[in-house]
Amino acid sequence: MANLVASPGTASDRARYDRATAHLDAPLAIVDLDAFDANAADLVRRAAGKPIRVASKSVRCRALLERVLAMEGFAGIMSFTLAESIWLARSGFEDILLAYPSADRAGYAELTADPKLAGSITVLLDDPAQLDLIDAAREGAEEVRVCLELDTALHLLGGRVRVGARRSPLRTPEALGAFAELVQRRPGFRVVGLMAYEGHIAGVGDRIAGRPVRSRMIQLMQSKARTELAERRAAVVRRLRQVAELEFVNGGGTGSVETTVAERAVTEVAAGSGLYVPRLFDNYRSFQGRPAALFAQPVVRRPGVGVVTVLGGGYPASGAAGADRSPVPYLPEGLRYDPQEGAGEVQTPLLGSAADDLLIGDRVWFRHAKAGELCERFAELHLIEGDRVVETVPTYRGEGRTFL
Repeated sequence: MANLVASPGTASDRARYDRATAHLDAPLAIVDLDAFDANAADLVRRAAGKPIRVASKSVRCRALLERVLAMEGFAGIMSFTLAESIWLARSGFEDILLAYPSADRAGYAELTADPKLAGSITVLLDDPAQLDLIDAAREGAEEVRVCLELDTALHLLGGRVRVGARRSPLRTPEALGAFAELVQRRPGFRVVGLMAYEGHIAGVGDRIAGRPVRSRMIQLMQSKARTELAERRAAVVRRLRQVAELEFVNGGGTGSVETTVAERAVTEVAAGSGLYVPRLFDNYRSFQGRPAALFAQPVVRRPGVGVVTVLGGGYPASGAAGADRSPVPYLPEGLRYDPQEGAGEVQTPLLGSAADDLLIGDRVWFRHAKAGELCERFAELHLIEGDRVVETVPTYRGEGRTFL
C-alpha cells in the first residue's frame, strides 16, 4: 500500500475538534457545520441558478438532509434504494428520485398501493423486464413515476474502448425514445424524467498531486467526453420530449457541476459528496471544498520512536480496490500508514515525527475516502460549530437502517 497523506489541515482545526469532543470517547465521527454550510453555498454558486438534487448516499443522515434542503438552491433527493426512498417519503421528504433500478418486490407493492408514496417517488428504469417485475409486485393501481437513464460513457476507437461506468444499456436517442414509448403505452406508468450521470467526469479528479501526466490525460479525456455527451444528451432530450412531458433532466455530480449546468438540456444537477468533501474530492481544478466530515481514533499504543498505534480505522471505501480507497490520517499533520499494515481492522500503526507528540488517549483525525460511507461505521454524528458540539444526530445506521 502506498503511504497516503491527506491534504493538510490546520493546527487550529485540530484544537477546535479536540476541545469540542473532549467529553466524548473515541472512536467518534463529526461534521463541522461551518465547513458543511460553506461547501453547500459553494455548490449553489457553481450551479448558477439551477437546482441541486441532494444525493442521499453521500449524506446518510436525515438531520443533515433536512439542513441542506432548507437552503436556497437545493431541491429534492436522489436516493439509492427503494426501501430508503419509502422510508424518506414516510419521514416527510418529497420529490425523491431513486437513482438505481430496484428488484424490491415488497417495496413496489407498497409504492403502488399508496398515493403519497407514488406521488413522491420516481423510480429509475432502463429495461422492459423491470416493468414486468413491478407489475408482478403490484398491490394497487397507483401510477408509477418513471425516470429513464442514459448511458453517458465515452466510446473511443469505434467502441472498442469504453470510459465510464457500466450503467444503463440505453445510449442513443433512438433507444431512449423507443423505450419511453413502451413505458408510456404500459398502463400504470408515466415517464417524467431523464437521468444521465457522467461519473467519468463528475467522479474523477483531474488534478492528481504528483502525477502531472496522468492529470493531463484525464483532462483531455474529460474535455472530449463533455463535448460528446452534451451533444448526445441534447438529442436524447429532444427525442424524449416528443414522447413525454419531462419534469426534469438530471445530470452531473459534485465534480462536474459547472459544466453540467451549462448544458441547456439539463434542468438540475445532483451533488452530495461536495457537502462532506472526502479525500477523493481533493483532486479537482474546478473547486476546492473544506473537509467537513471526519472521524477520530484514539491512540492506544506507542510502539517506538516515530510510531503510534490507534484503535481500528480500517474503513475502506467502495470501488476498485486500491490505496486511494483507504481513509487517510488528517490531523495532526504529517502522519502516514505503515506500508506493511495499512489501515487495520482493530489497530492501525501510524508513522511520522508527529507521532512523538501524541500520548495515550490522544486522538488522530481521519478523512474517509468517500462521503456517506463513513456513516455506515458510526451510529451518530456530532455536529460542531466553532469549538463545541451543538447537536448529536443519528446516521442511517443509528436509526437502524442499513439499506445496502
